[in-house]
Amino acid sequence: MTEQIFTNAKIVLANDVIDGAIQIKNGIITDISDRAFDLPGGEDLGGDYLMPGLVELHTDNLDKHLTPRPKTRWPATAAVVAHDNQVASAGITTVFDAVSIGDVNEGSERIVRLVESVEALALAQDNNLLRADHKLHLRCETSFPGMADALGKMVDLALVKMLSVMDHTPGQRQFVSLDAYYTYYQGKYGLNDEAMSMFVATRKRDSELYSAKNRRLVVEAAHARGLALASHDDATTAHVAEAVSDKMTVAEFPTTLEAARASHEAGLGVMMGGPNLVRGGSHSGNVAAGDLARNGYLDIISSDYVPHSLLHGAMKLFDDFDGYDLPRAIRTISLNPATQVGLSDRGEIAVGKRGDLIRVHHSPHHPIVRGVWREGVRVS
Repeated sequence: MTEQIFTNAKIVLANDVIDGAIQIKNGIITDISDRAFDLPGGEDLGGDYLMPGLVELHTDNLDKHLTPRPKTRWPATAAVVAHDNQVASAGITTVFDAVSIGDVNEGSERIVRLVESVEALALAQDNNLLRADHKLHLRCETSFPGMADALGKMVDLALVKMLSVMDHTPGQRQFVSLDAYYTYYQGKYGLNDEAMSMFVATRKRDSELYSAKNRRLVVEAAHARGLALASHDDATTAHVAEAVSDKMTVAEFPTTLEAARASHEAGLGVMMGGPNLVRGGSHSGNVAAGDLARNGYLDIISSDYVPHSLLHGAMKLFDDFDGYDLPRAIRTISLNPATQVGLSDRGEIAVGKRGDLIRVHHSPHHPIVRGVWREGVRVS
């Protein structure tokens, strides 16, 4: 039997903060006390916060490690390990790596290296190279002509636990503003105006040909396998009604306050990006995460493309937003995401839950992760 005791901590429970200690045996929390355990071998946390390990449902941070510079491919397994180190050091103990099944550009690195990166992740997991518990979130670009074939090759992999439907067709959802679409993709791909016009026309054609039937395929695949299912970039109440009809449980990055309100009221977990919250706004010109928080519609934070923004964003809620005490803020990065995707064994400090924990020293807006434990084993 393995045992750990953490004492002299401010323990962040689901609905309270207590000064005390906890005990873990064989990776499971067995006791929580508002007194200090006077036992040898206990770790004194010096009054720091002890929080549940963070649960991340959507990060594409792996992309940056696979291609650290344009046209520079890093070895896939090394990229996975580097990504994992960054994630774990941010306090994330459960991470859904969001890999794209399709893209707006058929020659993109996301498509070219998809199989290689997924195989590297499985290899690293099987050989105990990873600190966090990794799962796969397949982001399905419904307007991509080859999506159905790619999904068929991936959906039954053991690591796959979540699917989402997204459609980056110009003029809708994330890119209702064509000006924003032009700015983003001309900058990303270096297209002149003529080439960009052709790019837009092709994207619209593909949406008309494939989006509806590919969406149905993704929804049916998720339900048939019991996988978590998310909508992406909903902008209208009609989008939300479709998500509800499809029995989705997570609303990723709604682009308007209207869509966020409808999603929240329908019971979907409304997820917004930590970078949006930390920066104070969306890079695409859509609704700010802070506006959702002020209206009570923000349920889940995702680090998206900056792992440390997960804890940073939650602590910003606690520091700057009325109505967010510390337990409520931390639920957005632990219990809420875990609950919305059916992970009942983690996401909070409670007897019988996994000993996934982080030690946090906090000064306003700059939380510092001083220790990370996964099932009672220190990983960072």
